[in-house]
Amino acid sequence: MERLNIDHEIRTVHEILLNMLKWFHDFCIDNNLNYYVIGGTMLGAIRHKGFIPWDDDIDVGMPRRDYDEFIRLTSKEKNGRYIVEIADRDKKDFHYTYAKIYDTQTTLIEKARYEIKRGVYIDLFPLDGIGNSEVEARKNYKIILRKRNILLTMVCAINSKRSIYKNAAIIVGRLIPRFIFKPYNIIQSIDNLCRKHDFYNCSIVGNLVGNWGYREVMKREFFGRPTEYKFENITVLGVENPDEYLKCLYGDYMKLPPEEKRVSNHDYIYRNLNESYLG
Repeated sequence: MERLNIDHEIRTVHEILLNMLKWFHDFCIDNNLNYYVIGGTMLGAIRHKGFIPWDDDIDVGMPRRDYDEFIRLTSKEKNGRYIVEIADRDKKDFHYTYAKIYDTQTTLIEKARYEIKRGVYIDLFPLDGIGNSEVEARKNYKIILRKRNILLTMVCAINSKRSIYKNAAIIVGRLIPRFIFKPYNIIQSIDNLCRKHDFYNCSIVGNLVGNWGYREVMKREFFGRPTEYKFENITVLGVENPDEYLKCLYGDYMKLPPEEKRVSNHDYIYRNLNESYLG
């Protein structure tokens, strides 16, 4: 299979993702569910009034109560072309600690230890509390991080973009028999730890399973009330205090990265925007 050029058809990818995001937004409004665009999507809303030009996914977060209700509702209703998926004991190739919303009329293959064949997607993260002081938050997060690192060494693929130490850890992780540490059991353990502190009852909260680590842990007031933003030609909900939120994640967030770094960070193998992964 020919290696994917990640910039190919990026405008079409953005159109597909925008339609998904509009469906998600409308569903949340209709069902009185709170959500925020987060991460690179929040950055795009502020810096570009839409997509970061080289970005190829959408990140949204929901306080845990809303997240659970969204999962419950979408598991019972027909969602048109979209499928909401979470970890399941019988899914060997779904190793995420958060939900994903897939477009079933597309195909996307991600590189991992077990090849992941799904569709173009939105990442849907639960937002949880982590403590009421910096000391408490760091102590609680360290336990979650330890388990996440174990999981990642078991399910990630070796990647030349990672350090030699991380790739070595992945190699070692593959030596652990699955009957000793089952990925699904670790995912459940991480989920249980994240659920210990309620988003609305803690002063320090965050996306505890995000890729930016402890930078995604911050004062709840930075999230505040879901606030309307223009994103391309639609309206989305984002954090109430974007400056504080984006500084935590990116520092000088209005400064564009060097041109050579304006590329996707995802390790995709194949993409077909006109063919369903369901066959």
